[in-house]
Amino acid sequence: MDWSSATIYGILQGLTEFLPVSSSGHLALLPHVLSIKDPGVVFDLAMHVGTAFSIIIYFFKDIKELLRALIALIKGRPEAKSYYALNMVVATIVTFILVLLLKGLAKEFGRTPQMIAFNLALFGLLMFLTDVFFKDHDRPQMNEWQKGKVIFIGLFQALAIFPGVSRSGSTLTISRALGLGREEATRFSFLLSLPIILAGFLYKLPVLIEGGEPFSLSMCFMGIGVSFVVGLVTIHYFLKFIKRMGLWLFSLYRLILAGLILMNSMTL
Repeated sequence: MDWSSATIYGILQGLTEFLPVSSSGHLALLPHVLSIKDPGVVFDLAMHVGTAFSIIIYFFKDIKELLRALIALIKGRPEAKSYYALNMVVATIVTFILVLLLKGLAKEFGRTPQMIAFNLALFGLLMFLTDVFFKDHDRPQMNEWQKGKVIFIGLFQALAIFPGVSRSGSTLTISRALGLGREEATRFSFLLSLPIILAGFLYKLPVLIEGGEPFSLSMCFMGIGVSFVVGLVTIHYFLKFIKRMGLWLFSLYRLILAGLILMNSMTL
């Protein structure tokens, strides 16, 4: 891998980790587009570290408040954000359980171009329908205990283990269907991504510790830096964009990309 390829990977990771277009689907296709070898687990870890840092920096105040509120809830003295934090914890636990059940299936069948195209199209269409036809509520809901809703959000988030689904896309889709407003659904989805990214990092960390895969330290730092900066910019502007425009443009992009992937796979 050269510097230009590492930069492209970092840009794509920083964009697609947060936009509802599927980061795993794009990254799985990128080696074919660039005609390069898959950079491997260590480089993938580096880019996810970059996007994790972007969430921590952008939402640092929120994360600090949520941790304090969760501790207060455990001590039996709930604060204003305590149930928001509890909703995140429950959704994350549900996601972890389902990912463990689905990871074998996703590894065996999920990375073919046809499957990626199918997931892009199906969840793109669902995202469009829920965003257009479900009412945009202004009243915040996640500050209250939402047991049923967060279980569904956790289940849908786990489906992103299949490339093409999109973690943010699936959580935004089900959140809108369950009555959350665009802005609240987006902020909850972004914050919910942090434990998932960190868990993915810890899951793949043994490969780095064992040293079983060669990697370039300079390329890894490039991936971290680029994905961090692009991730920060993406979070900031996506929060503004979705409040004004909604999700239809991303749904259209997903459908077009799915069509292009299918056309390309039929010519091979």
